[in-house]
Amino acid sequence: MTKRLRILSTTATVLVALALAGCGDDPADERDGGAWADGRSKAPATTEAAPADGPPKTAKPGTTPRESPSTPPFVLPTKKTSAPAARKVVDAFTAAGLKAPDPRDRSKDCGPNGAGVGCAQLLVTDAVSVYVFPDEASATNQTDVWGTKAYRSGAVVLNYLGTRTSAAEQKRYNDVLAKLG
Repeated sequence: MTKRLRILSTTATVLVALALAGCGDDPADERDGGAWADGRSKAPATTEAAPADGPPKTAKPGTTPRESPSTPPFVLPTKKTSAPAARKVVDAFTAAGLKAPDPRDRSKDCGPNGAGVGCAQLLVTDAVSVYVFPDEASATNQTDVWGTKAYRSGAVVLNYLGTRTSAAEQKRYNDVLAKLG
């Protein structure tokens, strides 16, 4: 019993020491005001180019930029010129007598902050969602993910997930898209 207690207390001591070792002063940590214990600033002041109307601006000591200059902003991919636009697909559905109620452009959801599927265009209706991808390979990959609730023609994918569109109606939408492609 004594040996077990000694091992447990030794193990606990080692774990506490390891945890405290990771609690060092981090120069990038802004929660402590951006200064080292000895008063030095953690982030050096940066100087920008001098504007034409005054002296150069310097950053406040202890501040760091919020965005990494090495990470470019996300730009939605563009569709192939041969692929029909999502709006054209929905217009073809309505011209063929199919329902496409309440169309909403959700292209902004194609990127990392939305659905993140990498589409170039997304037009959602209550009956079907129309995704236009930058290439056929991306469209094929996404169709494989969605399975039987999706149909692909070229770089355009129709998605029926979350809709009440019957299998017979889905075939009609698919046939209209196939004629466009």
